[in-house]
Amino acid sequence: MSNKKDREKRREERLQEETKVDAGERRTRLLQFGAGAVFLVIVAVVVLIVASSGGGGGDATNLKEVSAVDSLVGGSPQNEMVLGKPKAKVELMEYGDLQCPICKEYSEEVLPQVIENKVDGGQAKISFNNFTIIGPQSAPAGAAALAAGAQGRGWNYLELFYRNQGGENSGYATDEFLEAVAKAAGVKDIAKWNKERKGEKFTNQVTETTEQAQTYGFTGTPSFAIKGPSTNGIELLGTMTTPEEFEEAIEKAS
Repeated sequence: MSNKKDREKRREERLQEETKVDAGERRTRLLQFGAGAVFLVIVAVVVLIVASSGGGGGDATNLKEVSAVDSLVGGSPQNEMVLGKPKAKVELMEYGDLQCPICKEYSEEVLPQVIENKVDGGQAKISFNNFTIIGPQSAPAGAAALAAGAQGRGWNYLELFYRNQGGENSGYATDEFLEAVAKAAGVKDIAKWNKERKGEKFTNQVTETTEQAQTYGFTGTPSFAIKGPSTNGIELLGTMTTPEEFEEAIEKAS
């Protein structure tokens, strides 16, 4: 999945498919609860996403793309859930849900080029923040990623989870699956990881970043913000669908 030509080919195929549906609908997951028309809109969006994402994954006994993930994130240092050199002037902030299929799509098709060009090059760093809106297994999965980050393997965990993601709220994100991802991601002290992922520190952090995303006005995942020498503090980014748009935003923030 980290191969540039393969990503470009898949992106072209995906863009052709997207001419059949409204791209905005595919990339937005509404954070609203209710009945009637709103409920029907949410159901329609979910159907479109499931149809386009193809399902599969969620198999704790057969994790895929471990080496591809190691290659992708191995070019930059990690500090908790931040990937990139600490002195990088620009920070790209992602707010995502590990169960979100569109977050998976971004992690496979959009962000790798940004990581390879801007993060590995030292111009930017990228942080992951939990914005748990999909279902009850989202928060435990997010805390598991944070606990992996405490051992310097947060982005390995995040990317590996996405590449082995199962169907939304299908029940795949069990303790067995979370631990299998942790081991494959290179978390060394599994006993410590198991204790910390269930502790107050990381479960509270998941809640805090979710509330932060709501304060920013984000309504779907993934959502992005950026800060750098040329920004007015933290600036929210609109819907960006290509690596080039993210790279341009990083250039403007530098």
